[in-house]
Amino acid sequence: MTLRKSAAVALAASMMLGAGAAWAQTCTPETYTVQPGDTVFTIAAGKYGDPEKWTLIYYANEAALQSSVFQVTPGDSLRLPCAPGTEVVEDATPLRQDDAELKLLTGGNFAPFTDPDWPGQGMITEIVNAAMEATPAPVTYSITWEDDWSQHLFPALAEKQFDMGFPWYKPDCAATPDNERCVNFHFSEPLAEILVLLFVRAGSGIDYQSDADMVGRTLCRPKGYFTHDLDRPGREWLSSGAIKLIQPDTPEACFTLLQDGEVDAVTVNVFLGAQTIEEMGLRGQVVPLDKPLSVEGLHVVISKTHWRGTTFLYRFNAGLAALKDSDRYGQIVSRHLGVFWDEIKSP
Repeated sequence: MTLRKSAAVALAASMMLGAGAAWAQTCTPETYTVQPGDTVFTIAAGKYGDPEKWTLIYYANEAALQSSVFQVTPGDSLRLPCAPGTEVVEDATPLRQDDAELKLLTGGNFAPFTDPDWPGQGMITEIVNAAMEATPAPVTYSITWEDDWSQHLFPALAEKQFDMGFPWYKPDCAATPDNERCVNFHFSEPLAEILVLLFVRAGSGIDYQSDADMVGRTLCRPKGYFTHDLDRPGREWLSSGAIKLIQPDTPEACFTLLQDGEVDAVTVNVFLGAQTIEEMGLRGQVVPLDKPLSVEGLHVVISKTHWRGTTFLYRFNAGLAALKDSDRYGQIVSRHLGVFWDEIKSP
């Protein structure tokens, strides 16, 4: 059974609670004081019975953990969200209709974020649904799926065949205003922020505390993936030749090159890295480094030439802010992250 299909089976009962959520069990998130020797792994093992569910802790404490993902300081207080599956699951799509005022565009094969075969069609899709419901003066909307992502920005959104698209990474538009995405599109506030990590061979001795530690290294990232974080202002690894970047066709090819000693590190987002390591049987052989290479937001985008673009974006951002101020945002994120970690380890 594939990751997407087994996840759908695992959460079928949870997703069906939408209409009758009143009988779902609830819990209250707790505050935990970090003890000497704790890491996010040991805390996750104690709270959820599984150290791999450390991302639940990370996303509930992003501001405190961004600089060093896995290490925590004794005496610090951490918010520990409910274990996935114990929260009320609400119906987040009452405004979603085929013939709607607002037309949204997304694509699949991006689990756990957007995929029609993932529960709730993905974590980001659920967040968009819930944010649309929370907007001032909500309007009906539709979501169209197009798995050829190369068609989304140009021509579909640029030519306003659709009103808004999601989820898209945002370059540093202040530093690179001529970037094609920055020139042509407005971006929402982040729907969620994704860690991009460096994965190395266990025992390699490679460390990453500052960019100087990567100078002269050979990194691998699959072809077609963004590279703006490798060449952002103040880093300029690519334009200066400070690193060598290898770009094979697939994530699996990157991790094979790593095992063969042909690259020093693979750099992909935490979820893709964890899934590929599990599928290739590399757990314990390949490990992530503590310090993220970058933290990338996923956004809704709308063309700057859309006649109501700023109005739509203002309303969406207001709904997203209201959602993030509620418990519902954390419930959506925790549930999807919990399922992801359960499913990558399923036979």
